[in-house]
This record gives sequence, structure tokens and C-alpha cells, in this order.
Amino acid sequence: MGSGTAANKGVRPMASGLKNYYVKRGLEKEFEVCFLDNRTVGLTQWQATSPLMTYLPSFMVQLTLIITLSRLLMIIFKPLRQPRFVCEILAGVMLGPTFMQNLQQVAIYVNKPEGVLLLETMGSLGVTFYMFLMGLEMDLTPIRKMEKTAYSVAIAGIILPGFAGMILYRLVKIDQEDAPMEGGFFWAIALTVTSFSDLARILSKLKLMSTDLGKTALASAVLTDLVSWILLVATIAMVNGRGNVLRIIPTLIFMLLCWFVIRPLLFRMIKRIGAEREDSLSSSSSSMEGQCSDKHVGFILTGVLFCGFITELCGVHPMFGAFMFGLIIPRGEIRTKIMDKIEEFVVGIMLPPVFLVAGLRTNIVFIAAGYRYWLVATVIIVASLIKIISTLLVCAYLRCSFRDSLALGVLMNTKGVIAIIVLQEGRNVKGFDQPTFTWMVLSIILMTGLVVPVVSFTHKSTRHLKQQHRMNLERSRPESELRVLACLHSSKNLSGLINLLHLSNATRKSPIVVFAVHLIELTGRASAMLILHDKSETNDISSNPIRERAESEQIVRSFESLQNDNRAVTVHPLTAVSPYATMHEDVSNLAIDKHVSVILLPYHKKPNDIGGWEDQNLEYKRVSQNLLANAPCSVGILVDRGLTRHLPLESQHDQIRKIRIAMLFVEGADDREALAYAWRMGANPRVTLTVVRFVPGKDLLESVADDDDADLDVFSAMFEKEKEKLLDDDYINEFRFRTMHNQFITYMEKPVNSGDQIVSTITSAHNDYDLYIVGRGYDRQSPMTSGLADWSEFPELGLIGDTLISVDSLMSASVLVMQQSPPVAALANPRVSQKGNTSGSNKGFSSDHPFVSHRLSNP
Repeated sequence: MGSGTAANKGVRPMASGLKNYYVKRGLEKEFEVCFLDNRTVGLTQWQATSPLMTYLPSFMVQLTLIITLSRLLMIIFKPLRQPRFVCEILAGVMLGPTFMQNLQQVAIYVNKPEGVLLLETMGSLGVTFYMFLMGLEMDLTPIRKMEKTAYSVAIAGIILPGFAGMILYRLVKIDQEDAPMEGGFFWAIALTVTSFSDLARILSKLKLMSTDLGKTALASAVLTDLVSWILLVATIAMVNGRGNVLRIIPTLIFMLLCWFVIRPLLFRMIKRIGAEREDSLSSSSSSMEGQCSDKHVGFILTGVLFCGFITELCGVHPMFGAFMFGLIIPRGEIRTKIMDKIEEFVVGIMLPPVFLVAGLRTNIVFIAAGYRYWLVATVIIVASLIKIISTLLVCAYLRCSFRDSLALGVLMNTKGVIAIIVLQEGRNVKGFDQPTFTWMVLSIILMTGLVVPVVSFTHKSTRHLKQQHRMNLERSRPESELRVLACLHSSKNLSGLINLLHLSNATRKSPIVVFAVHLIELTGRASAMLILHDKSETNDISSNPIRERAESEQIVRSFESLQNDNRAVTVHPLTAVSPYATMHEDVSNLAIDKHVSVILLPYHKKPNDIGGWEDQNLEYKRVSQNLLANAPCSVGILVDRGLTRHLPLESQHDQIRKIRIAMLFVEGADDREALAYAWRMGANPRVTLTVVRFVPGKDLLESVADDDDADLDVFSAMFEKEKEKLLDDDYINEFRFRTMHNQFITYMEKPVNSGDQIVSTITSAHNDYDLYIVGRGYDRQSPMTSGLADWSEFPELGLIGDTLISVDSLMSASVLVMQQSPPVAALANPRVSQKGNTSGSNKGFSSDHPFVSHRLSNP
């Protein structure tokens, strides 16, 4: 016998195909559907025919339809950038009584009333494993490091929506004396909860994960989720215990056992697996005995079912035991392997029955059955806006910008599977009837569906672009703070970049802040998670954690040494785990968020044995090209060919010669940017700097005078862009004036008539330098460089940089190629508000470092 809710006071006549069902009217809008079930019984105590086999075909059809329709809606709503959850819940609603259930064939052969029990059972199993994955993904570290804004938003987002839910429940049930008191708690929890996993995926999609806004939203979501879970556990325990508060004690005992007994045992097991693997690698054994194998994964998944069974015995849903078990599993390879193995199966196959059950309980056609329309509108509007209002009030008190406050409020309104679970549990205890259940489902769809469009709109404003234009070295004062984003793909790139920073003249008056980012490819996961932790912790940063963690630790130690050697250098080591295709977006957003002036990259090629160059990884080249095309600040590419061996140590300052640096200036913004970086290096007492400016020769000027039209396109860069030339002259004159008393800085001009003369000048008179600094000058059309483009092989380095690494006589010299960001580049990624922020963090928002943050101890 199944139960449901009538659409109206009467009982609708049954169709001819539904004559096997008997509808019995219950109290008010409640009714029961009864049906005959013929079962064959054998001679044993077991049934000869399994009920599962009777309803399994229908379940398979239902699962096929919900998955197919969900995928179709994902394709349709892709231009609107709607999250997967919205498409899945809409698919469930479409298969329910609102649309397709009204078709007789669907009602008879697909959504049979007697098949609901199997559908709910499979959905419960899917929820159990989904909550286990939620526990795996959740990191509690942000709670310990929450800033004032984050916990204030979280607390307000719990209290105000909670009270609003209780008030709405009493308003709806004011005329119903038999309404259960516990129903209001389910209304309150449904409005309070924020889906941490769905929010993380939305932030990753919007490339806001590394911003202060994203970090504040995630930290608040973690606290909100935990409090909501505690309230839900307590509410279900009280409902099952018929109001007895003591019924929650067994659940609390289980949670304590998980944290203080099972968790240490799991840590010990994971540690032993790692030790066995290291021993296997050290002995060069080909066996995989020490690795996290399938048997370990099977053991963990069995533990999920066991913990779910224990919490079921304690009087709460099995999903709580699964969530707790996932939360206590240590971060490391086993977490990654479990996620890779079961995440898509759980989310794509086991979870859709939950959405179908919710859709079967939703009927938009009778949305106001027994209620007034003003009450329907009031509930939907208040439920959709209360979380945003609470966040706006808190942020207004903390004097945050309205732009970020609105975006934060909308992000905190992100709902997910947890909200549907709360509604389902509330429906089971009659806290919701069909109309009110429909109201809440529509509110959840509205809230989550507006998150991406609203946040995309608020963070694509051009209002703050003028400040982005100042993110380069030319517009900065030589003695000002230098903020650098140093990107490394591996430890092989380490020494060159660190030694370049050693030469960049960090002093108390002109300090350097370095954000050292270890770039790691994201594999096997749909989106990267934000993890904030100490460098001593074991962190899940890739699918091969031992190798990647060892490299990250080496990078951290090297940059820590840089910071200890010079107190004017502040280092923030980070790890960015992202797909190569979108890695440049993460780096660009981090550069904007931290007000970085220059991004330093290692060259993606390495010298081979025959004097040529070969790619280390073609994806590295792709990342570099994307950054050159889209970076919001200056970009420097370092071709390291032994800069380390020329670098004098502090203790050997008097015994070793100075580093010889040459800056080759042709024309344009990129060359001025290169001169700005060289200017800063020139103030280093261990450096001698020579600036060589190439100017048009006599023959070149005469050829232009003789033919003003034939080569107009070739000479447009010199003669039609007089403004650019004036900028070059002004910057050169300022440089010469300010460095006129520095005996270790030399300036000279060399007239040239073609690119060949530039090459001959470099190879004959300027071939004994340790480091060359040049501007990229991409697409530059200058008569002085004519002829060089015909032999260019490496467009990432520009014509002069390409020449420097191709000349045999300069094989031991390193090259730094600079590109100044064009004004249009900053238009692409205006992700965060810059108002009132000069230190890389917005006022009122969390200033923890993005991605995986390795915190250094103070020197």
C-alpha cells in the first residue's frame, strides 16, 4: 500500500489501465493507493519469486529516462552555465506528475506506485555513498583559519534563515492543528544549508577559487554545512525517538568513536602503506605491493556500508555514518583513488533516483491546492532571498563593497543534493505536503539557477579596469614594492627563477613579495578543490602524491631559503592543481587578486645534445602562450642556461666578479618593461648593467626619406607611432638621469640599418654577458629588425630573444624576455573588486593564500 497527496478534495477516477489500484481517502488532502501483489511462495521459507526482479525492469527504465533527460538538459542549459544539479532536479520534475506522469503509458509502465519503494531504496543507497564522497571532499582546515567576515556570514546565514524557516512553517500550518512540531526544523534546515561541493564546483567553473570572495564563501559554506548536519542529525533522532532528546546519545558516541578510534587506525594503515611503497621504490622492485591497491579501496567502501548500518541502528539515516567515515579518512593517495574510481558512478548512476523521487513528489499544476496564491509567492520569495539578505546585512556592518557582498550572498544561496535530502526527510514526517514540497523545490531551483548568472554579471564589470592598467613595472616606481608571481612546472625550473629573484634587488625600501606557484595538472577529477594547509601536512594535490609532494616540498624549502637569506623578500609558496587548458585563467586570476606586477615563467624548451632545443612538455608551451595572450600584467619568460653558476654568494662577495647583465632596447612598451626590470637589477651591488639602445642608422633614415610610400607598412611602427617613440625617449631619459651617478650602469646607443646589423653588433661587441634582458615585441614591425622574422623559430621569445638563444657564441648566456600587458588584456578577467585594496586582499574578506598554501615559518 502506498501513500500520497491528493490534488484536491475529490478523488480522480482511475483510468482503464489503472483499474488494479484502489484509492482510499485519508485525512484532509492525504490518500492511500492500494494494489494487489501476487507472489509465488516455494516450499522453503524463502519466496520463489524475488520482489526485486518484479520491479527491477521498471527501475531500469526509470533510471535510463532520468539520466538521458538530465544529460539532454545539461546540453540545452550549457550556454546559461547552469550547474548539473539544476538540470537533474528539472529532469526529475519533468518525469513527475507535472508533465510526463500525466501520460497514461508513463503512469502504467514507468512510474508505477508499487515501484516507488525500490526507487527510494536505491536512492537511499546512492545518497549514502554520495555523502561519503562529500566527507572525502570536505576540508575542515578553513574553519580553524576563518576570518571575521567568513564566520560572521556563516553565523548570520544559519540564524536568520533558520528563524525564517520556522516562521514560514507556522504561517503555512497555522490552521492545521495536527501539523508536527518537528516540521519547522526541516524548513529551517532546508533554508540554512549551503552545498559545499556544488559551491566549490561553481567557483572552479567561474575561476573564483583563488580569490578572497571564493575563499570566504567556501570557508562559510564548510561551517554552515557542519552546523546544518548537526541540526539534521538531532532533528531526525528526535523524530525517530518521538521527542526523546536522549536518542541522540548513541549517534554522538559513534561520532566520537570515529574521530578518536577509527581515525587514528586509518592514519596508521595509510602510513604503513606509504612506508611499504617507499621501501618498494628504494629497492627498485617492480612490484606494486606498497601502493594503494584495489583491496584497500574495497576495504574503505565496505566501511561505508558498515558505518551507515551503525547509524541506522542509532536511529538516524545511514548517510550520516557514511559522511562521518569519509570525513575521517586521511588526505592522500587513497582519497584520490577512491574519488577517481567511484565518483562518476555514484553521481551519474546511483544518485539520479533521488531526483526522480523528488520529481514524483512535485506537482507544479496544483501548486496552490488548498492555499492562497499570495502565500505561495511569499514563501518562494522569502525562501529565495533570506540567505542573500542575511549576508548583505553582515557585509554592510563590516563595510564590505556591495558588489562583493551581493556575489557572496548569492554564492551562499547555492543548494544541492543535501537540500533535497532535507526536503525528503521532512516529507516523510509530514513536515511538507505536496504543495509546500513543490514550493521549496522551486525555490531551490531558483536559488541555485541564479548563482552563476548573477556572479558572472557582478564580476565582469569594467568599473575597476583602470587600476588593472597599472599592473606593470614601467608605471611603478623603481623603489616601490615588487609583487611577483613565479610559476614552476617542476623542480627543474627552480634554480633559475630563484637566482633571478636574488638579482632583483630586494631591500627594505623596495621589498619583493613572491607568490611561488607549483603548477600541477588536474587529472581524474571534475574540478579542483580549495585546500588551505600547513606545509607539514599531508595533502592530496595530485593523483601521484609521493612524487608531486616531494617536488612541492623541495620548492617550498628552496623559496624558504630565499626568504631566510634576505629579510626584504616575502615568499608565499602555493600549489595550483588545474587542467592545462584553463591553467592560465587560474594564474591570471591569482595575479589580479594579489596585485602582481609581473608573472615569471620558465621557458618550455630545454637544450639538447646537438645544440638545438626540444620541448619538455607541449602543454607547458600551451600554458605559456595562453598567459602571453591573456595575462593581466607583465610576463617574463626566463631561458636559464647556467645563471646559477655565475651567481656570487654573500660570503664570496669580494672574491667573485659581478654578474654582467645587458639590456637590449629596440622600441615599444615591451622594451620599456624590460628596461624597468633591468633598472631594478642595476641597483643591486653585485650587478653591472649595460643598456644598449639600437637606433635607426643613417642609411635607414635616408631610405625612408627617398621612399615614403612603397614601404609604408614596414616603417609604420617608426614614423606613424610618434607617440610610442616619445614614450621611449622619455623613459630612457628618466632612466639615464636617475642612474647617472651609478658607476656600474652604462648606457650606449648603436645605430643599425637592419636586423643583421643587430645580430653582428651583439655577437661582436656584446657577447660576454651572463644575462640578457629584452622585450618580446611580438608583431612589431620595425625596420631595425627587418630580416629577423624570416629566421624566427620561437615566437614566444620575440625576434631579439629568438636571436639570442640561436647564436652559437651566446650558448652560455641566460635570457629574460619581457612582455608588458596591453590594456585590453586586463579586460578579460576582472574577477575581484580592487576597491580599497593595496595589499592583495579585499577589506573584510579572508586573506589566506589560494590553491594549496604552504605556510612558511618566520625567519
